[in-house]
Amino acid sequence: MARYISRRLLELVIVFFGVTFVIYCAVFLLPGDPIAALGGDRPLPESVQQQLRLRYGLDLPIWQQYLDYLGGLARGDFGTTFAGQSVGEQMASRWPTTIKLALTAWTLTVLISIALGLAAGLRRGSALDRGVLLGTIVAESVPIFVMGVMAQYLIGITLGWAPIAGVSDGWPRAYLLPALIIALYGLAGVSRLMRGSVIDTMRSDFVRTLRAKGMSQGNVVGLHVMRNAAAPVVNVLAIQLGSLLGGTVVVEAIFNINGVGQLLYKAIQDQEGTLVVGVATTLVFIFLVTNVLVDILSSVLDPRIRHD
Repeated sequence: MARYISRRLLELVIVFFGVTFVIYCAVFLLPGDPIAALGGDRPLPESVQQQLRLRYGLDLPIWQQYLDYLGGLARGDFGTTFAGQSVGEQMASRWPTTIKLALTAWTLTVLISIALGLAAGLRRGSALDRGVLLGTIVAESVPIFVMGVMAQYLIGITLGWAPIAGVSDGWPRAYLLPALIIALYGLAGVSRLMRGSVIDTMRSDFVRTLRAKGMSQGNVVGLHVMRNAAAPVVNVLAIQLGSLLGGTVVVEAIFNINGVGQLLYKAIQDQEGTLVVGVATTLVFIFLVTNVLVDILSSVLDPRIRHD
């Protein structure tokens, strides 16, 4: 077990360095000069631009800039923006909102996907089953920004059931609509996975044995089918908990939610490379750690995974 954990941690470190280096290069090697853009319509003097490049290390080779950035991360310093603001402080003030939104979306994903998958799996071939499959395909096909704008207009403006911007109304009212939009993308795949798992479990020998012994359908499903069918779904849901944090970027921008996703969206617009890299690095780290924790938990529950 210790060797398996060590191997997974080593893989995490390698992937983290690889992904963050690619992100760093993609941000700071893109066309355009953020320093020159600071002056807006009135370009900054060349001497001022040169001083700013020296101050932020933009005159150094990209690999050296990345190493300096890693050195700052080791000290808990995510750097500063071109406006002189601390990246870490900006993220810290917005994480609570994003975490609350992501957890709400994840909870909706768990409740709705398991319910839909279970109902479709128990009624395979029925109108409900076909409706669930069609609905999940549609949910994955419609772009998230289109779905968000449609939800704002239909549910927020036309029906008046939920606010269309900000979180001033507090939880849960202000969070339910944007969380539902995020959840729709997660529950589409999970509900189909749950459906397939229920169908396979219902065909298993132990279910036929329980039925032959006279156990009622409700007890068979509630006590045995649910527990066995949910095992692969739980792993996927646990991984989604980390990925949903990154999925809030577009939704926070649409609903004007003052979270990390909106911060990243505005940083890209303003060409604040340090801020973009800081947010992206944090999201990558959370996603990787979540994956490792899920793998370790799965290996504890099923020791065969350690030897795959």
